[in-house]
Amino acid sequence: MRALWKGAISFGLINIPVGLYSATSHKPTVDLDILRDSDQSRIRYKRVAEADGKEVPKEHIVKGYEYERGRYVVLTEEDFKRVQIESNQTIDIQEFVKLEEIDPRFFDEPYFLGPEKAGAKAYALLRAALEKTGLVGVSKVVIRPPREHLAVVKPLDGVLILETMHFAAELRDPVEVQPPKTSVGEKEMDMAVSLVRAMTARWDPAKYHDEYRECLMKLIDRR
Repeated sequence: MRALWKGAISFGLINIPVGLYSATSHKPTVDLDILRDSDQSRIRYKRVAEADGKEVPKEHIVKGYEYERGRYVVLTEEDFKRVQIESNQTIDIQEFVKLEEIDPRFFDEPYFLGPEKAGAKAYALLRAALEKTGLVGVSKVVIRPPREHLAVVKPLDGVLILETMHFAAELRDPVEVQPPKTSVGEKEMDMAVSLVRAMTARWDPAKYHDEYRECLMKLIDRR
């Protein structure tokens, strides 16, 4: 497996050389083109202006932030370069917190952290310390510039995992969904709990797969 980059976990005066590896294997999606039914000619989309419906050449397309309806602050390539965060190949641990205190909604995408030769012992010590304390390292990291991620470093099955996270501002408040205002009777509760317990099993991710993709590919293969 090829590393996305090689760098270091950093906290205090400690630097642990590591490689960052993808921990997920995304199956390719079923790539379907949009065609005209009469001759199967591919349909292309054009960039047109809302004001007059005219196609806009690439060199005249800019990006803007709508600060009020219909009014924009236009940003140039130079503006983006000014705020771009370069990757320094460092996982900068800000603090250690209890894993159980983090709302699962914050977690996003996992990566493996593999030890480099020069840091094998320090890597093993950090992993063991996290396993013993139940703590995780809250970090900042740039994986693919220019975006900086919030992330945690945590142990899993003998290795360290870096899991990117959402920032607090990215999560919506559950109160936006109106909860039902109904009472639950004791008999109803007993029946519901009994059903849940009857359907309880050990978690086995291998039992679940993408049935839609499998069926669609079988259909395509038959054609």
